[in-house]
Amino acid sequence: MVCCHQISENFDWSKFVPVIVAPVEGGQFAIVDGQHRTTAAILRSQKKVPCQVVQADRAKQAAAYAAVNGNITKTTAQQLYHAKVAAGDKDALRLAEVCAAAGVEIVRRSLVQSQIKVGQTQAVGALSRCLTLYGRDTLITSLQCITQTADGNAGFVRSTIVEALCEVLNEAPAWRDAGEILLRTMDKFKFGDVWDQIAAGRDQIFPSTAKKTMADAVRKFLKKRLGQSPGKEAA
Repeated sequence: MVCCHQISENFDWSKFVPVIVAPVEGGQFAIVDGQHRTTAAILRSQKKVPCQVVQADRAKQAAAYAAVNGNITKTTAQQLYHAKVAAGDKDALRLAEVCAAAGVEIVRRSLVQSQIKVGQTQAVGALSRCLTLYGRDTLITSLQCITQTADGNAGFVRSTIVEALCEVLNEAPAWRDAGEILLRTMDKFKFGDVWDQIAAGRDQIFPSTAKKTMADAVRKFLKKRLGQSPGKEAA
């Protein structure tokens, strides 16, 4: 089954059947089948889509949707990001440039932790938030602190870790701008050990707690080794 990012990359309605819709209150239509095609059309700046209208009440609409879409995988944030890149979306292209500079790949499908390779991530939402909140340079440096240190830290380009690093480096421009010194210092930081402390004895990891614990650990580590307090520029 093709997904919306695959459709949008080479979008042409001649390759697809019309969207199936049913009339609802207010003169609008509910999509029974064709969510991915409609999303792809929007991403390609299409203002109209060909439709086949069927008459069905809400119960029949739900039954038809389940029958048609029961085996379709839900569109993920990663798939939507790649669709936006293909469509030339400005924000998506900006994030793609940041990822390329940091040696990061946003995977197209969800992976289990053991499948994730060095530089790969599923945390497209966190990366987008960090780019907006902290800017390009802080996000690139934060990602490099993971991907360009130790053995590449496969599996640790995670939302809470990236957000923690961005927070700390945004507070301390002297650390962020230390270049190779920062990366060689972070060579010795053990992301796995800190994550094990976060997860120890817990059935569920809360993002806010994980982010705070990681940020505190990075802050303490860098302060001890680089000797500069957050918020102070290097002499």
